[in-house]
Amino acid sequence: GAPAPYSTEFLIVAGGGGGGGGFYAGGAGSGGYRTSTQTINSGTVYTITVGDGGGGGSASTNGTNGSNSSISGSGLTTITSAGGGGGGSRDINNGSAGGSGGGSAKDNGSGGAGNTPSTSPSQGNAGGSTPSATYGAAGGGAGAVGGNGQANISGTVGATGTANSITGSSVNYAGGGSGGNSTGSITPAGVGGGGTGGSNTGPNNGGDGTVNLGGGGGGGSNGSGTGGAGGKGVVILSMPDASYSGTTTGSPTVATGVSGKTVLTFTGSGSYTG
Repeated sequence: GAPAPYSTEFLIVAGGGGGGGGFYAGGAGSGGYRTSTQTINSGTVYTITVGDGGGGGSASTNGTNGSNSSISGSGLTTITSAGGGGGGSRDINNGSAGGSGGGSAKDNGSGGAGNTPSTSPSQGNAGGSTPSATYGAAGGGAGAVGGNGQANISGTVGATGTANSITGSSVNYAGGGSGGNSTGSITPAGVGGGGTGGSNTGPNNGGDGTVNLGGGGGGGSNGSGTGGAGGKGVVILSMPDASYSGTTTGSPTVATGVSGKTVLTFTGSGSYTG
């Protein structure tokens, strides 16, 4: 390729959190969502880390937070997106903080804080809370705060993610997981890869967040329902076709000629050499 330095766009989405388990549990927060445009230098190795989604929780455990995604290298401002917060479970109730926060479980729970640790601009939003006599709150997403639990109706749908066109077409990333449902229906999935919320009569388990969108897992329902797993994150680079070096590890998907850009999609960890 042509000599560096050259400008490169980045999209960094962390792994989503796992949903909570047990009665009317909270949906998990999405993985943190960050973008950056920085200068790549010739011969420099840039390390790409793609975070896994968190595991779903049981009645006595919240879902696990997702893992961070990042890009780092000499001369580059390291960009880290934080894993999503786990959804609240029957016994713990409150959602966990993360890139976006997890929603809380049935009755008097608080949603986890989003944008944790703090970044500017914000990488995500808080999870929803559950006032008295309400059911599974939604996990936060990149595009919105998770909705609070509601009384005597279905669980709350996960917060929407954020649309990005770095790949050449618009894709929604980092949607929150949906809360566990108090009725016989599953709670629909949040836009951007969030998992469905479990049904009171079955299936009781929350749905998994979508892999490589960083969606939060859905909350379980009923005593036996477990939370859905969070979706793995993704890291995407876009650079001028003429500048692409062709040197990578980790087997990213390489698309050329995307409006004159080469787009590298890392669905697992690896590297790019400028």
